[in-house]
Amino acid sequence: MTSKLLRFFTTIAFVFSIAAMAQTGGNAAALPSAPSTVNSPVAAAAGGSKIGTINIEQAIFASNEGQRDFEVLGKKLEPKETELKGQKDEIDSLKKQLDTQGTKLNDEARGTLVKQIEDKQKRFERSAQDAREDMQAQQNEIAQRILQKMAPMLVKYAGENGYGLLLDTSSPWPNGPVIWNGPAVDITKVIVEAYNVQSGVAAPVRPTNAKPAAGAPASRPAPSKPQPPTPTTPK
Repeated sequence: MTSKLLRFFTTIAFVFSIAAMAQTGGNAAALPSAPSTVNSPVAAAAGGSKIGTINIEQAIFASNEGQRDFEVLGKKLEPKETELKGQKDEIDSLKKQLDTQGTKLNDEARGTLVKQIEDKQKRFERSAQDAREDMQAQQNEIAQRILQKMAPMLVKYAGENGYGLLLDTSSPWPNGPVIWNGPAVDITKVIVEAYNVQSGVAAPVRPTNAKPAAGAPASRPAPSKPQPPTPTTPK
């Protein structure tokens, strides 16, 4: 079972003078505030002029902690996904019955069957919406928790390595500011590796033929050409 991770990031620009990171979007939850760098000795002493990019979304998903926590969430959501699939299968079965037997049923029997399908469809849609919102909320909580710890490390790394500006490539242009970026300026992998050391979380071990569980992040694209995940209605 697979499901694409709901999109909850938009463009984030990291500048040494910035005091917070913000996010916009109808279904997006606000990202945690980044540490203020105004009085940071690292930022003050850096005076860097290098420009770099980082795919924050990918960095969170690719970290050992992110992979572990999204895997746990996926397993937690499997019973709900199974439940929704059962409801959907029941509705499909009733619709098939209506298609094949509808002309043979009297008006009362046909009306009862139609009403039954409509009621079950409404309950399914409500359940699917609730499950989708619950999944999004839990995904956002994981991402915010990781970002809260990753942001100070990112600012410190940028200051110590002469960066004057970092741009987030989580959202592709035109939703994001970066039209194209080459791998030479991308520091996503470096930050992920540094964060893995800082977190102390070991890389998850999975069978080579294993598929991501529901709620787990789909494979992320290369940082130079980021593609955002799209919402998927539970089925």
